[in-house]
Amino acid sequence: MLSRLGALLQEAVGAENTPAKKTDIPWRLKQMLDILVYEERQQAAGEAGPCLEYLLQHKILETLCTLGKAEYPPGMRQQVLQFFSKVLAQVQHPLLHYLNVHRPVQKLLRLGGTVPGSLTEKEEVQFTTVLCSKIQQDPALLTYILEGKKTVSRKKASREATVLPKEAASSKDKDHPHNKALDRGLCGARALNTQLPAEMDEPGGGVGESNLITSLIGLCKSKKGRVALKAQENLLLLVSVASQAAATFLVQSSPCCPAIVEHLCQLYQSLPTFLDPADIAALEGISWRLPSAPSDEASFPGKEALAAFLGWFDYCDHLIREAHTVVSDALAKAVAEKLFAEILQPQLLHVSEQSVLTSTALFTAMLHQLCSPALLREAVAFLLGKDQQPAAPEDSPHTLCAHLIKHCDHLSDEISIATLRLFEELLQKPHEQIIHSLVLCHLEGRPYVARGSPEPESYEDTLDLEEDPYFTDGFLDSGFQRPTKPPPAPAANPDGKTAVTEIVSSFLCLVPEEAKTSAFLEETGYDTYVHDAYGLFQECSSRVAPWGWPLGPPPLDPHEPERPFFEGHFLRMLFDRMSRILEQPYSLNLQVTSVLSRLALFPHPLIHEYLLDPYINLAPGCRSLFSVLVRVIGDLMQRIQRVPQFPGKLLLVRRQLMGQVPGEQLDHQTLLQGVVVLEEFCKELAAIAFVKFPPRGPHLHLAEPPEGHA
Repeated sequence: MLSRLGALLQEAVGAENTPAKKTDIPWRLKQMLDILVYEERQQAAGEAGPCLEYLLQHKILETLCTLGKAEYPPGMRQQVLQFFSKVLAQVQHPLLHYLNVHRPVQKLLRLGGTVPGSLTEKEEVQFTTVLCSKIQQDPALLTYILEGKKTVSRKKASREATVLPKEAASSKDKDHPHNKALDRGLCGARALNTQLPAEMDEPGGGVGESNLITSLIGLCKSKKGRVALKAQENLLLLVSVASQAAATFLVQSSPCCPAIVEHLCQLYQSLPTFLDPADIAALEGISWRLPSAPSDEASFPGKEALAAFLGWFDYCDHLIREAHTVVSDALAKAVAEKLFAEILQPQLLHVSEQSVLTSTALFTAMLHQLCSPALLREAVAFLLGKDQQPAAPEDSPHTLCAHLIKHCDHLSDEISIATLRLFEELLQKPHEQIIHSLVLCHLEGRPYVARGSPEPESYEDTLDLEEDPYFTDGFLDSGFQRPTKPPPAPAANPDGKTAVTEIVSSFLCLVPEEAKTSAFLEETGYDTYVHDAYGLFQECSSRVAPWGWPLGPPPLDPHEPERPFFEGHFLRMLFDRMSRILEQPYSLNLQVTSVLSRLALFPHPLIHEYLLDPYINLAPGCRSLFSVLVRVIGDLMQRIQRVPQFPGKLLLVRRQLMGQVPGEQLDHQTLLQGVVVLEEFCKELAAIAFVKFPPRGPHLHLAEPPEGHA
């Protein structure tokens, strides 16, 4: 052992300009490793052999670390990292508790991840992988390694006195001739070492105490995909096995959370100032394990930067989901403060439409990927605020949510569509405050229902259509038929719900036959939507199941005085948008109806009653989704009188939208497209009502549709 060690160091001194790979150093290091492994097999379990004791007492590992740090000879760092990795992996005796192992390990870690594109990145990540596997086997090591010199100094005396009983017997080796070779080698190494940063000289204090974390985060930024992925897996392992003490140390005394979030913010700020929302949506499903590489076909400016940001955000979300609760909460708060509040919010509220559009689409992509409860909690608080009081009609926007709701009715259709899509994504998140703050807090107590009035016999009684100016006798005499009147509503079910058949009929009969085109294209009625609606409803029901919602609406007190009803800024905006469906672009109408459909799917009795029950007796001045649709139909029936050859043009537009005929600009095209959307939306609402309360009971099990049928 001693002769081989002396030969190694002499070779390092004498061949300082020869790359280490071309010397006998790799072979000598392998021999040292073989000796240590062979010796351990001959020893009793838990005992350190004489060769291992010599290695520790004479600071051989520190010597190698110094040579590697100085790259003396060139390429020595790579050899040292490989040697350390193999020793720690193959020697089963616990080594990391020894000061003379811990100290060079800390020095090597401090060298890793500091220089992007380092030639030793592969060896560095292998070294950290071995350390992380040791920590996984013994999680108590994490605190010891993170605390660095402080812990070492406390344990130094007891460790060396207990584990190294032969120290006195080995002191006679001080004058061994090979130790003189060691001194000569160190002289050259120290001469080169003077050019390195001062903080890398000794472990402990500041950066040194958390060098495993900083090394891993540095390697996570590597341009080499495999290196970065392995470093991310190692960091994920550390935060998931951390004990309470280690997790507290990670949060309070290490740069773990700030460094992770700082990299996230840097990636966000490196994005182009404008990105097409469609391009952002195309990369929404990106995973940190399988980052998307730009392809020639779907490439766009900034795609690589966008993929890097979304991949790291997905990684942060995964870290928060898997980490110890202490780390999870701290990291989620850091993301909310540094990215959401300090960077994203000013962009969402900016006067520049370009800034608003891009930041809204990016936040939607983040919400789409967000799965961790802690980060979702922070995102909801960021968007909706902490004030749960119902808003009043005259309230000015004082929360970010209120400003975003205004953006849904923006002069720019692109901004309106992007913001509506943001809310649609938000409604799919498993957090009760979202639906409560946007909708339910305004419906509680059922103030939209008239007190002390008899139940209506049909939906026309409820909506006073005979007095509606859109349904005058002169209009009806013009040749267009009133929407088909469904049969009178039967008495309410024992649970207070209107029969589902009546609800379905009401929505299906809203659009007059003159404005329907689906039958001409061999499309059936609302049943084309039933299967999809059933799947979405089951998904929504499972998401809200833990919230303990009631099965039916609370009974009304007929003696309770009516109080003013305000549907809330969110529903008011949606109803206003819905009332303009005949005047808005096709893509905007699709997004408005998509959000309303998401709302209608929620299995809350108040939402069902307010959005899907045509027979509720509305209080004076109140409107529901059905009443809004009725007025849109009345407006439609006046407008189509002014469109020559309306049925033919409507059918042509529908075929254009389906891609059956080439698109060409027509007169009244916006109106015609709005009519198509209106017909399909009524069918979709009928399907949602059916799957929520089917005639056979609320637990309907639908059969798979026939092959080729939607």
